[in-house]
Formats: sequence, C-alpha cells, structure tokens
Amino acid sequence: MGTIQRFPHSAKAAATNPLKMSQPLGAALAFLGVDRSMPLFHGSQGCTAFGLVLLVRHFREAIPLQTTAMDQVSTILGGYDNLEQALRTIHERNAPALIGVATTGVTETKGEDMGGQYNLFRQRNPGLADLKLVFANTPDFSGGFEDGFGKAVTGIIEEVVQPSTTTVKGQVNVLAGCQLTPGDIEELRDLIEGFGLSPIFLPDLSLSMSGRQPTDFTATSLGGVTVERIAAMGASEATLVVGEHMRIAGAALELKTDVRSIFFDRLTGLEASDRLIRTLSDLSGRPVPARVRRQRESLVDAMLDGHFFFSRKRIAVALEPDLLFAVTSFLGEMGAEVIAAVSPTQTAVLEKLKAATVMVGDHSDVETLARDADLIVSNSHGRQGAARIGVPLHRMGLPMFDRLGAGLKINVGYRGTRELLCEIGNLFLSREMDHDEHHADQRDGQSHGCGGGSCGCSAG
Repeated sequence: MGTIQRFPHSAKAAATNPLKMSQPLGAALAFLGVDRSMPLFHGSQGCTAFGLVLLVRHFREAIPLQTTAMDQVSTILGGYDNLEQALRTIHERNAPALIGVATTGVTETKGEDMGGQYNLFRQRNPGLADLKLVFANTPDFSGGFEDGFGKAVTGIIEEVVQPSTTTVKGQVNVLAGCQLTPGDIEELRDLIEGFGLSPIFLPDLSLSMSGRQPTDFTATSLGGVTVERIAAMGASEATLVVGEHMRIAGAALELKTDVRSIFFDRLTGLEASDRLIRTLSDLSGRPVPARVRRQRESLVDAMLDGHFFFSRKRIAVALEPDLLFAVTSFLGEMGAEVIAAVSPTQTAVLEKLKAATVMVGDHSDVETLARDADLIVSNSHGRQGAARIGVPLHRMGLPMFDRLGAGLKINVGYRGTRELLCEIGNLFLSREMDHDEHHADQRDGQSHGCGGGSCGCSAG
C-alpha cells in the first residue's frame, strides 16, 4: 500500500460538516440498552433536544431522554438542586429500574463535582436506596461518541454488577460496543446460543432499539438487559469484549468479578469471524454447528464471486474509530485500496488502520480526499459531499436517517460479512453495468444528454 500518511487532526480552523458526535449521546445510547432505564442529561434543554432528535431519526423509535434543564442561574450557582429534583421526579412518576446521568458541556465547564453530588443525593434520600443510579462524566467538548458509551457501560458495571463465589456453567458476558447495531447483537445472540451458551449482553440494544410495539405507554426504555441480569454477570465463565472503546469496561468487570476477558477488535471479516467461532467452540466444548459451517461456506463463495469487483477499488471511509477499523480491515482483505480513513476522534485503534491517509477530521476532509475515489463509506451526513464530487455513498454507522431499517443491519459474523460484501459489491457492479450500457448506447449513436462529449465516468 506504500507509506501511510497519518495526520492526527485536520488543519482547518473549524469543522464545516462535522463527523463527530458527543460523549453524552454515546452514554445515552448505552443506558437505553438497559430495561426500564432513563437517561438523564445534566445540562440545558438544548443539549438534550439535539441528541433526542438524532436518535429518533436513526432508530425511528420513541426515545426516553430527560434533562435537568439548567438555566443561567443554576449554571453559575451550581446544578445540584436541579439534579436532585429531576431524579426524584423521574423516580416518582416513572419508577425506572436505573437512571443514567450523563454530564454535558455546561456542567463540566462549571466544574460540577459529580461524585460529591452522588454521595449527597444518597445521604439526603435514604428512601431511594434501592434506585440504581449511574453517573458518567461525559463532557461534550472532549472525546466522542465511543468514549461516552464506554464510560456509561463502565459506570453500570461499577454500580450494578455483583461479585459471585459461584460460576454458572455456560453463561458468558458480552460487552457490546456502540459499533454493533441491534441487528448485530441479535446475530451474536443466535451464534452464541447455537453453541448452548447463555449470553448476557451489556448493553442489549437488540431488545430495546430493534422495533417493538408496547401494549401500554411506557416512559422508560422498553426492553434491554435487566438490572438483575447485569448483577449476575459476576457468575459468568467469560466476558467477550467487542471494540477498543470497551476495553476499560472489560477491565473494570474483570477487576470486580475475576471473570476473564476475551478481547475482539472486530467481528467483521472471515478471519475475525473464524476467531469468534473458535472461541465459542472452546468455551462450550461443542463442535461448530452445521448451520454455522454452511454460513462460512456461503461467505467464502461470496468472497470468490465478489473479489473481482473490489480489487483495486479506491475507497474513503469516515466512521467512528472501532467501526472504521472493522470496515477498513474488511475492505483491505477484499483487495480494495482504502485511500482515506477519517475518524472523528483520536484513539488507540487508529494506529492499526491500514489506509493511505489516516486522519482525525470531518466530512469536508472526506470530500477533499475522496475526489478520485470509487466509493465513500460513511453515515447519512456524508451524502451532500458525496453528491458534490459524484462519488457513490454506502451508508453505515450512526446516524442513518435517510434509509429504513438502519438499526437492523447486520455486519458481524459470517452472515453479516456476506451481507456487507454483497451490498458494497453491488454498488461497484451497478456502476460498471451503467458504464458499459452507456458506452454501448454511444456506439449505437444514441443520445444520453452528455452533450456529445465524454461521459465523465471513472472508467471512461
């Protein structure tokens, strides 16, 4: 691939089309993977409104999200009174199993002592001792979506998980990073249960964000892993940690329970899927089910069929770091050239990326770097830049608000890798077919509205 150019940050003075999402939003998504939970933003109403709209547009579901509604006075004098009132009101009206408090730029800039406020609330409200309360420091002026997600999961582990002196045979924990869609988690559940194992996902978005129709209105999250199941994670045989941003949460769980961790930097691709299946076979002591073997054969066949269309294609990818690593690694394995990998934040996983240019930037950087690309892979916010430079866009990640079923897409395991391969491969195949038909019509003397000149396609 040649020399890899690494630019830690874009040289621009401002992000003109941001790729980055905030820490509080990541924390909120993690809390939504817990059954009967209520995420609470400790900040102004505007902080909550923007996050709420983004999640609603992506998942097309009702999203429970509350705010302490801090104004100018409470910001200056301190926001504890707003926080206590919000917690008491939420408990009295909604009786959630867990309230997850995420700080915002307002409270972090003020310098709120969240640990002290937690202790003060417990002292002043002994009647709410049974309420599970998780605080996460998530300033939106630093870090990013993955950081907030990881901090929230770490906070849940420290607050809820209980050490155990016994081990439940066949029970395994899965710390599911935010790069996994609800569909991904459901696919992992099927694979794990296919080996006779009993998984506990934290968080479990497959039960809360994959689309459900409640019989009655509920103000809290509907579905997800229960607090009781989270508490039982200390009795598991092992913990599967998926994603670099979940490494700290995995270490916290191992330190608290002595349950050993098995780390996966990605679950997309043939080699990565093989490692997952070997691990599940070792944990269960069972052979690989015939169904899973057939899935692997199907993926290998799809790779043979599709590698012609991926070979030497130039692709730019702009996603959250762990998803960025998974996608660029898969594309490289298929013979494509990743000419640009753009991340919203600086993380350790960027050091492992294989791309001609790796940088922390935004969609406008992608637009500059991808002018001679065959494809851009990014979220829906990349559509305007892709249209301006005439490069197709394959939508991945969050938010994806201009397509149905964003939360149901599967990109992990043999089946998910096959689906991703076919989706991207079909974009290449479609473009080549359109190009061939265009030039065939030109040879037949037909008009195409191109002014009689070059068609302007990349292969022209």
